[in-house]
Amino acid sequence: MTEWRLLLTRPAEECEVLAATLAEQQVYSSSLPLLAIEPIAETPEQRSIIFDLDRYCAVVVVSKPAARLGLDLLDRYWPQSPAEQRWFSVGAATGALLEDYGLPTFWPAAGDDSEALLELPQLAEALAVHDPKVLIMRGEGGREFLAERLRGQGVAVDYLELYRRCLPDYPAGTLARTVEAERLNGLVVSSGQGLENLLRLAGQAWSELARLHLFVPSSRVAEQAVAAGAKNVVDCRGANAAALLAALELYPAPAP
Repeated sequence: MTEWRLLLTRPAEECEVLAATLAEQQVYSSSLPLLAIEPIAETPEQRSIIFDLDRYCAVVVVSKPAARLGLDLLDRYWPQSPAEQRWFSVGAATGALLEDYGLPTFWPAAGDDSEALLELPQLAEALAVHDPKVLIMRGEGGREFLAERLRGQGVAVDYLELYRRCLPDYPAGTLARTVEAERLNGLVVSSGQGLENLLRLAGQAWSELARLHLFVPSSRVAEQAVAAGAKNVVDCRGANAAALLAALELYPAPAP
């Protein structure tokens, strides 16, 4: 595992945390954040949703930025105590933020995606009420799969969009130069949008970079990567550090 030399592409703060975890296992990494988080200015619609939080039988939080920004709103508008309903997250790291705040939170034990979340018995229990309503806290323009499935079950779904993701401004060729200078042999993306930004930044160099091992968080993103021409895609079956480390254990690093 120590022969791996990885490019991390998460938002800067998350890259820092992941890099420290990898270093503890003697895995070298270099960070090039491909997702920047820009909070959306608070709107009257956001305030209205938060004021009426007790309308929802369940709240789903899809990412750590959504959790942090959503909890900030709770601090401002529910200082006495949060509304009483079950909270759900797609992954353990997001769930831990909510749980540490004191919210009754559930997340899948395996699989950091909406498909795994929909299988949770606690979610089915939360929806077993008259006229169920669910709030999804997320970034602007996220995946529609979860809402579509819930609406197909007769659940009313509202969104609370708290931030937008953007590709930081890098000079042309930055990605290829970083991979070459750092002698990297693996790329790590944590979402479909992270993959899209990787492809955008790679540009014409993608034909070469596509030969590197590409570690992705789910089968859905793996399919996207293969369709884009990636030659060595590894589905980590999760977006957290433990899932990545488990995948690194299974796959030997290529010879230099």
